[in-house]
Amino acid sequence: MKIKNIFENKIIKVALGIFLVTASFYAGIYVNAKNLLPTIHNLPSGYAPASILNKDESKNAKVDFGDFWKVWKLLDQKFVYTGTSTDSGVVVRERVYGAIKGMTDSLGDPYTVFLTPEENIDLETELSGSLEGVGMEVGMKEGLIVVVAPLKNSPAEKAGVLAGDTIVKIGDKSTEGLNVMSAVKLIRGKKGTSVTITFVRNGEKEPVITTIIRDVINIPIVETEFNKTEKTFIIKVNSFSSNVAELFRVALKDFVFSGEKKLIIDLRNNPGGYLDASVDMASWFLPRGKVVVIEDFGGIKKNDDYRSAGYDIFKNSNIKIVILINGGSASASEILAGALREYKIATLVGETTFGKGSVQELVPISDDGAALKVTIARWLTPMGISISKAGLKPDFEVKMTAEDIKAKKDPQLLKAFEVLNQL
Repeated sequence: MKIKNIFENKIIKVALGIFLVTASFYAGIYVNAKNLLPTIHNLPSGYAPASILNKDESKNAKVDFGDFWKVWKLLDQKFVYTGTSTDSGVVVRERVYGAIKGMTDSLGDPYTVFLTPEENIDLETELSGSLEGVGMEVGMKEGLIVVVAPLKNSPAEKAGVLAGDTIVKIGDKSTEGLNVMSAVKLIRGKKGTSVTITFVRNGEKEPVITTIIRDVINIPIVETEFNKTEKTFIIKVNSFSSNVAELFRVALKDFVFSGEKKLIIDLRNNPGGYLDASVDMASWFLPRGKVVVIEDFGGIKKNDDYRSAGYDIFKNSNIKIVILINGGSASASEILAGALREYKIATLVGETTFGKGSVQELVPISDDGAALKVTIARWLTPMGISISKAGLKPDFEVKMTAEDIKAKKDPQLLKAFEVLNQL
């Protein structure tokens, strides 16, 4: 079979490519450790009026800081600190951090945030894949904390949490006014401890109150299944981790050697991950040089096009592909699904995706570990459509209800079988 030989010839190239790719580019976060911003030094101890360092950092900016310094001095003169800490240096540091947080919050972008040293450590832990908690990706839509997706086999999924649930209370604390990082800090905790979360769910008249026992989160990255009745091979991709491209290659090899012609790629409840993984995975289906995704910098600099490596092993074959998506499909999932649909490689079935189409750069700020996570660009499909505006709408919309999940029914998968049989 010709396609098998082509596949075998591509294996070495892909393995080498994966080995050489650095682990610094995520579909959501770009970590920049070389081009550091000027360090903001800690202010000296002493709660009396503090001397200001780096006061004129932006000399060319026409910004009047008069009100800021007036408030700073008034706090020095009038505020009586009633906390338990006697470390005035810590108090001053928190005032600086608070001012920076206020500046980033004023932009109205939930993904542009200032991270304290402690929050930065938490983010690094999460990106490394080693974490304890309830196992769900959260984001912000229209000022509300929402569940992007519960992770596969996580405590959150087992407790019945659904993609699209709005979190209105964590324990006794309302989420009104909270940013994503603050919400995550309240939800996350040690294995064996519990957290009670109140959700507002579509279709439910009353809030859903759920107590979840935290655990170590272990995510199966790629799962495969062969449906004998429908003669269809299914590849379920749960996240775009650092090794997903290699695992996807192995799964595709199993599909090729099965001899079947119908493939379902299940990206439901996949919150995304590494950008290079989504580009690599798209390369199995696209000719060399085809644009997979466009990084749009909003006119600040020239856009970057991320292009297929051109493995294109299914060229001239008659395989049929359906991609399953839902409201928990975000970021890298949307990149892969959007590209394969626009090149007419795959048909999308399910529900509209989350719409996480922005790029963040993580920039170290100070010697103590504080950092700025700032939105620097947005993702566009090959046809130039913004993923962030409304997500990706499926070609065939099929809702999945809470009742379907409880009854272990999957109308979206059944529709995928039907579509494949009609292609």
